[in-house]
Amino acid sequence: MKKTGHAHESLSVITFYPAKQFVTPADKLNRALRTIREELEQRIVELESQNKLLEAQRLRMRTEYDLEMLQEMGFCNGIENYSRHLSGRPPGSKPYTIIDFFPKDFLVVIDESHATIPQIGGMYEGDRSRKTVLVNYGFRLPSALDNRPLNFDEFMKVTNQIVYVGATPAEFEIQNSVVGNKGYVPHKRQRIGEEELIPFAVAGEKRSTHNAQRLMSNSKVHISRTDEPPEKFDVHTPGAPLIVEQIIRPTGLLDPKITLKPLRNQIDETIELCRQRVEKSERVLVTTLTKRTAEDLADYLRDVGLKVRYLHSDIDAIERVEILRGLRAADFDILVGINLLREGLDLPEVSLVCILDADKEGFLRSQTSLIQTAGRAARHVNGEVVLFADTVTQSMQALISISEYRRAKQLEYNEKHGITPQTVRRAVQESLHTILRGREIESSVIREAGGDFNVTELLRELEEEMQQASANLEFERAALLRDQIMEVKSGAGISKIEPKRRLVKYTRNAGRRRSRV
Repeated sequence: MKKTGHAHESLSVITFYPAKQFVTPADKLNRALRTIREELEQRIVELESQNKLLEAQRLRMRTEYDLEMLQEMGFCNGIENYSRHLSGRPPGSKPYTIIDFFPKDFLVVIDESHATIPQIGGMYEGDRSRKTVLVNYGFRLPSALDNRPLNFDEFMKVTNQIVYVGATPAEFEIQNSVVGNKGYVPHKRQRIGEEELIPFAVAGEKRSTHNAQRLMSNSKVHISRTDEPPEKFDVHTPGAPLIVEQIIRPTGLLDPKITLKPLRNQIDETIELCRQRVEKSERVLVTTLTKRTAEDLADYLRDVGLKVRYLHSDIDAIERVEILRGLRAADFDILVGINLLREGLDLPEVSLVCILDADKEGFLRSQTSLIQTAGRAARHVNGEVVLFADTVTQSMQALISISEYRRAKQLEYNEKHGITPQTVRRAVQESLHTILRGREIESSVIREAGGDFNVTELLRELEEEMQQASANLEFERAALLRDQIMEVKSGAGISKIEPKRRLVKYTRNAGRRRSRV
């Protein structure tokens, strides 16, 4: 309707979308209420038979409240825990996911597969572990366990074509990258959470997994090298490996140079190397084995006049982002870490990575860890990795051989095509502190004008929400927000928004109807 009261357009259908994805028709809701109540009674009997009276009482109170909310409002807090009943799925069945909407021939690309593949199974295991505690102590019905992510077997069955991408593929990816693979070869790990098996590889040769703990001992896996023509890549013979090298970068950059130095005086050597890089306005990463060592080393480097910070798991995620941004922005020159300076970090300004105690074979100095940590220097034209060690471990040998092989291929390609390596250039993102500083300036301006920044900001947000609710035809919510604005203004001593009043004059015979003769 226009302001004139005349109809602008006639609509035959109006669609109202639910506020939550679990809103369901009345018939399905009534069926769900019945099955939830049946499960509740069965669970109560089970808990009471185990003498878990407190858990039984807690479960009854919570579930009865949820049932009442569902019956009266069609929604309750934690409604997703009843998704199995609302959707009518049988117990233990595969949950519905966004993958169900994909076409059958969709392609899955899994980046950093050595870390992502274990996380797929870990999501399910972690979710189940948490909810099992809630079920055992009467906070949720057992059907809450069916509101879950896909487990690993379900994920592999619903995917059709998978491309594993990574510099350090695990044995799982290598075994499953073969022609004619319609299913998948399962993990050899006994449980989720164990370290993924990484086959020892000498680049340029056939990859072998000769660890005594592996079934594939003495097996050879051919890798399609960069310099091999595409027609030699066998995609027809069943069982042929589908593994391809990608080592040529568009920028022409080479893999970082690997340098070995003895453990003795490794701290003094690190200080000297850092000073050389700082003079060139380049950044340095240093990795240690423990949090305490990282903090102590950062303090020592700071005492000798270097600008340094440390990074480990005790630092929250937002502060980690600020630290990494500060390193790129030259707020400091050296970052000391443990296991976070690995895949996923794009730090083009870093030209040197120092790995202390590199010969201490283990998780932090495994083949995967060394290769991924060394890769942080691969975006700078002067990239170098210094390994401090007295002995060359198997993991160190893998890193050295892979780096030498890749550098030789990259250098040959650059010379053949006349490419000059160039450092990656990428703008430094704006700091969160800059945004907050702007808010502080705005606050000071308002405060000088005699206003309260917090109240002003709150009123601004409420008014925006009120306008948005009105635009979305949510008039009840808009009216509620209007009342909240009036209350805030009243409490802050700000004049309320009063509607303009018009004086109404009544004539003597205004209330009488004239009779028609």
